[in-house]
Amino acid sequence: MPTDRIKRRLAQEDRSRACDGLDDAFFRRPWIIADRQHNALQIVAMNDAAAAIGLEIGMPVANARAICPDIEVFDADAGADAQALAHIADWCDRFTPLVALDSPYGLFLDISGCAHLFGGEAKMLALVCDSLTRQGFVVNAAIAGTSACARALTRAVRGRIVPEGQESAAVENLPVFALGAEDAITRGLRRAGLKTIGDVASREPREIAARFGKAFTDVLREVLGQSDAPISPRRLPPDFLVERHFAEPVATEDAISATVSGLAQKLVVAMEQQGKGARRLEASFFRVDGVVRTIAVDAGQPVTRAGLIDRLFRERFDVLADPLDPGFGFDLIRLSASRVEAVVQEQRDLDARTQDNDEMAALIDRLAARLGGQRIMIYLPQDTHIPERAARAMPAQVYLPKALSAQWPRRCESEPPLRPLRMFERPEEIKVIAASVPDGPPPRFTWRRATHAVVRAEGPERIAMEWWKNETSVLTRDYFRVEDTEGLRFWIYRDGLYGSESVDDKGERIDPKWYVHGVFA
Repeated sequence: MPTDRIKRRLAQEDRSRACDGLDDAFFRRPWIIADRQHNALQIVAMNDAAAAIGLEIGMPVANARAICPDIEVFDADAGADAQALAHIADWCDRFTPLVALDSPYGLFLDISGCAHLFGGEAKMLALVCDSLTRQGFVVNAAIAGTSACARALTRAVRGRIVPEGQESAAVENLPVFALGAEDAITRGLRRAGLKTIGDVASREPREIAARFGKAFTDVLREVLGQSDAPISPRRLPPDFLVERHFAEPVATEDAISATVSGLAQKLVVAMEQQGKGARRLEASFFRVDGVVRTIAVDAGQPVTRAGLIDRLFRERFDVLADPLDPGFGFDLIRLSASRVEAVVQEQRDLDARTQDNDEMAALIDRLAARLGGQRIMIYLPQDTHIPERAARAMPAQVYLPKALSAQWPRRCESEPPLRPLRMFERPEEIKVIAASVPDGPPPRFTWRRATHAVVRAEGPERIAMEWWKNETSVLTRDYFRVEDTEGLRFWIYRDGLYGSESVDDKGERIDPKWYVHGVFA
């Protein structure tokens, strides 16, 4: 995997520069990948040419340079290797939704019920290997009843397909290193004269467990097909899935849009049969060179119309920071519903409120597809007297139904609002010239270098902080609605009470601070 990844990267960089600097002769030269282990640079991977001149995994780089002075050395990058393996796993989703990582360089594909879609197990095996080989990877694969058996086969033989129930016979002649155990266990088996898996299986399980541990015994049973451990897929299979294969790859925007629209029609029909609607939709585009691009959109309410699905994806395509690059074309386009909900039938012809709610939900979905779900917010009331906590911003797609039924405090139509419609994110400190003691408003104050003379004032509205939610002591606030000579109305408060709370550490009285928390329209 590391050598294949570097070879592909160098070839792609060479093509992007539109030059032919890297020819086949470069890749036929010996080159290695080195990493620091035990305070020394050691070989962790190499190409066939390096192996042909006697280099080995674990050899110090200094020894490799002594054998071949002009050898090419690349730095190891475990993160890039893992990312490359994840990209291959994404591409393998075209064969089965159950794909698991077998780190560092392997994959498990659960093909139960999938092989017949590709002409049988043999044709499917050849298709996977040939496709990955054309992408520049050295591949070996096997099919067996257990994942451990298939993995052991790939370490010693090529392209083996084991009939059901014959796992033990298929692996009995394989060398013990095919079990994938630790080097100490493999050496211990060889010293004991157990050179093949059949030799190990011929011994009593209790003897093997006493010498090499129960974990090794469990692996041996799985390799022999006597037990099986389930794989852990990278992602759960979608609830509904439709796809379209192309004999000739498509690359035009019109063809891609028409395909997504057609798949949306089929997906809606499949969901409608079970009374479901999609809350999360994913469109996956498989390029012929192995690159897979997945684009997801969310919906606030279960989507049951193909036109709405098509519109959401069009909105998403229009604002992609990284445009959908077809490269040499897509040979598979898939549309899936990864999260669905039951659809509740409602009277929509005569209920105008229901229609308004549907239009609002559709608008929110379109805005979220274009701007992102976390940027479209809606406010929910909170059971608290603290002004800045009275409303909580939540994603509109998720909380729209709850927001529509929320009960907000009612205001008297004949009275001015008690609080400004919009408050400052952080209260801004003001300078008070003088204030009536102990509970009066200030006659004038300075805010943002402008002095305002107060001609009218209402209050105080005393709000004690929620001491049971705060570890430290908090001060009581007295809020006032004030109006200056220019007719501007402010919402100000004094932080702390005179005498009781506005004292220093020595118990001496200090002047409390004043803040403006909002401005009335």
